[in-house]
Amino acid sequence: MKFAPLPSKIYPNPQVHPAIKAFMCGSLSGTCSTLLFQPLDLVKTRLQTLQTGVHSGRVGMVSVLLSVVRTERLLGLWKGVSPSFVRTIPGVGIYFSTYYSLKQHFLQDRRPGAAEAVLLGGGARTVDVFVFQCGRYSYGSVIGALRSVCQTEGPAALFSGLMATLLRDVPFSGIYVMFYSQTKISTSPVAPVANFSCGVLAGVLASLITQPADVVKTHVQVNPQLQTAEAIRYIYMEYGLQGFFRGAVPRSLRRTMMAAMAWTVYEQMMARIGLKS
Repeated sequence: MKFAPLPSKIYPNPQVHPAIKAFMCGSLSGTCSTLLFQPLDLVKTRLQTLQTGVHSGRVGMVSVLLSVVRTERLLGLWKGVSPSFVRTIPGVGIYFSTYYSLKQHFLQDRRPGAAEAVLLGGGARTVDVFVFQCGRYSYGSVIGALRSVCQTEGPAALFSGLMATLLRDVPFSGIYVMFYSQTKISTSPVAPVANFSCGVLAGVLASLITQPADVVKTHVQVNPQLQTAEAIRYIYMEYGLQGFFRGAVPRSLRRTMMAAMAWTVYEQMMARIGLKS
């Protein structure tokens, strides 16, 4: 018995708006990247929030990783994955949907220049940040986190670290899209692998540039009483300049791999449904 080959393209309902299709592709890519790289997010957050008085000496990524596995078992590395899903999946969908809409409106089908790519990436991330601002990390469930924060600190606390998040995510996205759009390959049998490699390079550069803002944002979110300027002063007084680069390795790995995978999956899915990303 012979089976017919799978179609090279998937033709969804033509009545669905392209921006909705981009949202669905982005959400699926966000699901894959979040599930795979959640352990790096956990390690990064714990490294950035370690207290010098409690932990003497240098604490690195590997020691934190082993500590989590030893005390919470292997599944402990995925602690907090539910809030990450709630935050990241629709957030990535909104990001790619906004990016696609802006690109189609202003550029149609041509490749953006370097400055245009920065504006597209930064604009899409700004919309994403305002719609899906992250909350705090240390809660067992999403509903419990929302209820606890609203009752004890007020609804405004859900937006703690908004300025630090904008300072971190908007430049990261702009820089990433600029490098990625200028180096990616459009049509080639090896395009997915080559573009993933381009995404990794773009992610490393963008992560290193925006690392200090990520540290500040983490401190503001786990200590809502701190303002952004106060968090900067606190980090410098406690840890010195090197404190702004705590957790740089797991964060660079996580952001780089997540972004590279998200963009690769997104573009492959968009190509399958006949849309140019």
